[in-house]
Amino acid sequence: MPSETVIIKKYGNRRLYDTSGSRYVNLDEIAALIRKGKPVQVVDARTGEDLTRVTLTQIITEDAKDKPTGLPLELLRQLIVASDQARQEFVMWYLKSAFDTYESVQEAVQNRLGEMQSAILSPVESMKRLLSGAPRSTPQDDQSELKALRKRVSELESRSKKRPTKKRSRRIANRARG
Repeated sequence: MPSETVIIKKYGNRRLYDTSGSRYVNLDEIAALIRKGKPVQVVDARTGEDLTRVTLTQIITEDAKDKPTGLPLELLRQLIVASDQARQEFVMWYLKSAFDTYESVQEAVQNRLGEMQSAILSPVESMKRLLSGAPRSTPQDDQSELKALRKRVSELESRSKKRPTKKRSRRIANRARG
């Protein structure tokens, strides 16, 4: 069941009201809702106009104040310069592509970390099973493995009996020459 969209009403005095929680919220609380994966929509309380894009941009801007790691200055300048629709669409496409790439890399890193964790845990689990005395294989498997090993040993023994020893090999070689 998909979670319902949280409707935030923005009033003229810049206050934000969470209609689902029946409480006033700030930009940090809206950002926290979004980070939790909740769909959020911000609307003007008087006109009903959708202000979600503006509010999310404001959250990003507020975050950039605290950390100098926001969008590069030149990119921000280009966003301002991009006044016509084609340039804006290109910039939006570029940002979306960059973000999609970032998400793909993050997902790949998480997958690799998961693989590494399971690779690390695998020997630990094997050791636990060994120490706990849990049977590694069934007795039937052990019997068939034992039979196979016995057969292999007898084959090797018969081969070694068929091979001539070094002294015998020399005698055979000398007779052939002489």
